[in-house]
Amino acid sequence: MTLDPSDGSSNPLAPDWLHIPADANALAPGLWPTSTIRSGTGELVLGGVSATALAAEFGTPLYVIDETDARSRAAELLAVFQTEFARIGTSAKVYYAGKAFLSTEIVRWMTAAGLNIDVCSGGELAVALAGGADPARLGFHGNNKSLAELDEATRVGVGTIVIDSEVEIGRVAEAAARNGRVQNVRLRVNSGVHAHTHDFLATSHEDQKFGIVLSDAPRLVALIRAEPALNFVGLHCHIGSQIFGADGFAESAARLLELHATLLADGPVPELNLGGGFGIAYTSADEPTPIRELARALADIVAAECDRLGIPLPVVAFEPGRVIIGRSGVSLYRVGTTKAVDVSGTQRLYVSVDGGMSDNVRPALYGADYAVRLADRTSTEPPVLVRIAGKHCESGDIVVDADYLPGDVTPGDLLAVPATGAYCWALSNNYNYQGRAPVVAVRNGTARVLVRGETIADLLARDTGAMPPTNGGES
Repeated sequence: MTLDPSDGSSNPLAPDWLHIPADANALAPGLWPTSTIRSGTGELVLGGVSATALAAEFGTPLYVIDETDARSRAAELLAVFQTEFARIGTSAKVYYAGKAFLSTEIVRWMTAAGLNIDVCSGGELAVALAGGADPARLGFHGNNKSLAELDEATRVGVGTIVIDSEVEIGRVAEAAARNGRVQNVRLRVNSGVHAHTHDFLATSHEDQKFGIVLSDAPRLVALIRAEPALNFVGLHCHIGSQIFGADGFAESAARLLELHATLLADGPVPELNLGGGFGIAYTSADEPTPIRELARALADIVAAECDRLGIPLPVVAFEPGRVIIGRSGVSLYRVGTTKAVDVSGTQRLYVSVDGGMSDNVRPALYGADYAVRLADRTSTEPPVLVRIAGKHCESGDIVVDADYLPGDVTPGDLLAVPATGAYCWALSNNYNYQGRAPVVAVRNGTARVLVRGETIADLLARDTGAMPPTNGGES
């Protein structure tokens, strides 16, 4: 079958949204760090450092984070939200969602940009503190925070703890009292808006592990307010992830502000946390809503609802992660094998790389789509449909389900997958005893390691039954 890329056609095996590109070397806008270019020799250059040089120095697979890109996105996002909420007469807080990707340097970048940090575990709390974060600028999430985690959070003075269930009220109060603190807390509620599929559910009784239903909130807030060691600062809600458009946020905000107004009758409610989940582009078909447009729409709905309800404007908080760090990251892989597969007279080329679901499990977990490009050269060969497969012993070990590369892609080539800054390293694992890949930051032509990669020795060091090397049998 011969396909002409100029007519917008696609391989029948490709998804409907993916068309044959006129140039399989072109970098789709909106997917890559803003510094990304191709050199005169066709090499991909990230933060002023060539992909070839990065792979040669640090190996593959490799996570590359454009430091300037990440810092700029954080600062710009904060400025946009602060501007839009100042416009309506209130202020905005932004917490960087550490679960997207957290290291001590990332903590420093985010706090230097003016953001607070949101953590979800004792480990993330430890990283935030090791990165120099002011405990008062931390928020602590989680549906099952341990007693030890709560004790540590109240001991160090975490700014806000998000209470996720009725049982946590007493636990947080006891920990705070034991550590001589009055702990600020939010109550996480389910607004009944489910934005994963952009469906608005009629009921607030969501079948999920997080938060409590809206109808239970007044009773639980009364219990919180009755605890001398707790200070209720407001409601919290998170409606989903990778969300395009503002409609879901607007509906959720309206429902929360109705409850917010009711709670004001019995005491102050200074803040409202609308969560995060702002989407980014992973492929050329994705069209995420610009952050400025989202911020303006959210400010307008908060202003309109508070005016309708006759209540003061609260301070409004948000928890973005992916939208800050996602596009700043690129993963590099080395091609090991290629294999053409014929399916009903049409071919798909399987391109296997030296990573996979150990460094990006998102495609296997929930069918996430990614794009791919040659990183060490360009080619004039016609594009072919490829599936980038990992090296793991799982048929679902796919890094990129479908994209087009030049037809001469071959073993030894270097590939780059964009938009891997969020939830790739954070979800990395040691399946098949693969060491987790290093994370390298690039900036102004230099590269430095943020998180070192794991070696076989690292993996064996945790195995208590591992035998020491015998040095060829000699003692």
